[in-house]
Amino acid sequence: MKEYIERFLERHFQTDWKSCTDEQLYQALLSMTQEKTQQLPKRDEKGRKLYYLSAEFLVGRLLGNNLLNLGLYEQVDNLLQSQGRSLAAIEELEAEPSLGNGGLGRLAACFLDSIATLGLYGEGVGLAYHFGLFRQRFEQNQQKEYPDRWRKPGDWMRRTDVCYPVQIGEQQVTARMYEVDVTGYQAPERTALKLFDLEQTEEELVEQGIDFDKTDVCRNLTLFLYPDDSDREGRLLRVYQQYFLVSAAAQMILEETQARGYSLEELDRAAVIQINDTHPTMIIPELIRLLVQRGMDFDRAVRIVSRTCAYTNHTILAEALETWPLDYLEQAVPQLVPIIEHLDKRAKALCSDPKTAIIDQEHRVHMAHIDLHYGFSVNGVAKLHTEILKESELKAFYHLYPEHFHNETNGITPRRWLMLCNRELSDTISSLIGEGWKKDAQQLQKLLEYTQEEEVLQKLLQIKQNNKHRLAQEFAAQGILVDENSIYDIQIKRLHEYKRQQMNALYAIWKYFEILDGRLPKRPITIIFGAKAAPAYTIAKDIIHLILCLQQLFESDERVRPYLKIVMVENYNVSWAQKLIPACDISEQISLASKEASGTGNMKLMLNGAITLGTMDGANVEIHDLVGEENICIFGKSSDEVIKLYAEGGYCSQTLYDSDEEIQKLVDFIIDKKMIRIGNPLPLCRLYKELLSKDYFMTLLDLKEYICAKEKLLDSYEDRMEWAKKMLVNIANAGYFSSDRTIAQYEKEIWKLSEGR
Repeated sequence: MKEYIERFLERHFQTDWKSCTDEQLYQALLSMTQEKTQQLPKRDEKGRKLYYLSAEFLVGRLLGNNLLNLGLYEQVDNLLQSQGRSLAAIEELEAEPSLGNGGLGRLAACFLDSIATLGLYGEGVGLAYHFGLFRQRFEQNQQKEYPDRWRKPGDWMRRTDVCYPVQIGEQQVTARMYEVDVTGYQAPERTALKLFDLEQTEEELVEQGIDFDKTDVCRNLTLFLYPDDSDREGRLLRVYQQYFLVSAAAQMILEETQARGYSLEELDRAAVIQINDTHPTMIIPELIRLLVQRGMDFDRAVRIVSRTCAYTNHTILAEALETWPLDYLEQAVPQLVPIIEHLDKRAKALCSDPKTAIIDQEHRVHMAHIDLHYGFSVNGVAKLHTEILKESELKAFYHLYPEHFHNETNGITPRRWLMLCNRELSDTISSLIGEGWKKDAQQLQKLLEYTQEEEVLQKLLQIKQNNKHRLAQEFAAQGILVDENSIYDIQIKRLHEYKRQQMNALYAIWKYFEILDGRLPKRPITIIFGAKAAPAYTIAKDIIHLILCLQQLFESDERVRPYLKIVMVENYNVSWAQKLIPACDISEQISLASKEASGTGNMKLMLNGAITLGTMDGANVEIHDLVGEENICIFGKSSDEVIKLYAEGGYCSQTLYDSDEEIQKLVDFIIDKKMIRIGNPLPLCRLYKELLSKDYFMTLLDLKEYICAKEKLLDSYEDRMEWAKKMLVNIANAGYFSSDRTIAQYEKEIWKLSEGR
């Protein structure tokens, strides 16, 4: 290893250990790791192959993760230390692949890690975005979006010679395939993430911020993840982009199937396609089209494709259950429209319930309904979410296809989210229970033997404090001073009203008033946010503005600054998450019950010893069942109560506001003179009016109970031994949420890859 690096430095840079820059050393480590990875064989066997189709793969930086999985991390770390260098510093030089945004993309990345670790025959398939979602900057206390220029020569993405023609409207473009090698932990083989890029993409189309000509489809398809869809051109671009992905993927799947010795008649024996949310739904009509084009009878093609495709539902939110006006599809993908119309006709012949129609009375195409009628499986991603699908949102489909419904509770890889990001805790766990938990996370339950061991509990507290110190140093380097002895209260997730960052902000206002009135907290509190808002999501951006204004207000007030601080990290991503999660004391999981399908941030934070403050929503329900009432802090209305309020129109924020002076005081502060002086009156007033006139996700409904629960949890922090026990119980029970368990369950219940051998 040392010799390899020395030769690389001499050959490429005419330098040595003493004189080389960190960037040159990074290039040497990158080359070595890529070479080691490619020495692992790719699985290529007779049998069913999984194709995991997703619009997002939020893989994070790959150098450290690959070194860990290859068993080289410690060796490299020690080598660099012996030369007076820091592996951590070199890892910071790596550009983070901007191939995803939120939990959907990070889940897909964790799944690939587990697929490789478990030795399953499967690959990821997505798009090679040039700028991802965007790079977030804060200017005048508001989010501004810029291109995230992460792609560089010599990165992890390897250009291949594989190309496919794709028909985009009346023009044909070329989809070029790139590959990213995926290693599993101590796995003898590697798998791959296959990403398609538009051969003719023009980055120069982006002129100011993230604005570009959305009509120039043949040059812009892979510039951004989720282009702004606030106008017709943007919505059409999304359709084009989705078709570009599935057309290239479908051609690849059929080509690989035949190359592996199967006939197209055996597609369902050779392949299983997991459709991750509705974005890749058009793979179903596209495969049917291609099979018919190759001479297969239409009905036969439908049957085969229906036995090949499975669908994961990630949300009940209407905005994510995509529907497209039929005329959009007629313009963007006219070749698919007759097929979709035929599929709709068959579906309506099977069931007259308009809730199951693919094309509704308003001539809108429901993408999820295609998946539900013409896939062999649909799964929710947490027990509560799946029950809501069966009993409410997809009830009509459950009556049609009860055998198709499964629950596969989400998971996270303990390699990145503990072994890599919290090495001290990982090493301590191994010293207590051995190394077996790294491949069988359920073994973490052995830690429960130590709940009464004061030495172990003290060690957990010290590790947490060390991580808080490192995070405080990270902030200090950016000019942000944080008291490392304060309680780190962290909410890191995509900015959306249903996740209720605005409720956390209202708590901060309440605490601000408490401090001004002389009721000081026992210990300082640091509330940390990390989130991006979609560029066209106005209210979400207004919430960011509120948080940033509060951050400035608290910092400028010497009466408040020692006791209460808000920090909102700029451009939150996987790298930030790896620093924030190990340092977290309180994990904010405060979505409106019934709206968060699962969550995975709750699992990562739990695994690192944070205590969950949350509603009975998503995977919080399962966390509660695992750790017990005393090791989690639950508040708020239940999912049944919330669903009933929606059904009966029983919630009115204005009424709640008018009847409660304390709520009035907190909401009114959004447009207080102090805030207006700091911020922009337009977004502050707009958010104020939104909370009073609409508040669709019922912020005010749970607000006072949330404040009480949070105060109770903050008080309990002072009993350090009891808090350490809570930490230990959470870590010990987090093994259930390993993505290895999730993927093994997908394999057993849905994919059944071994049956195709």
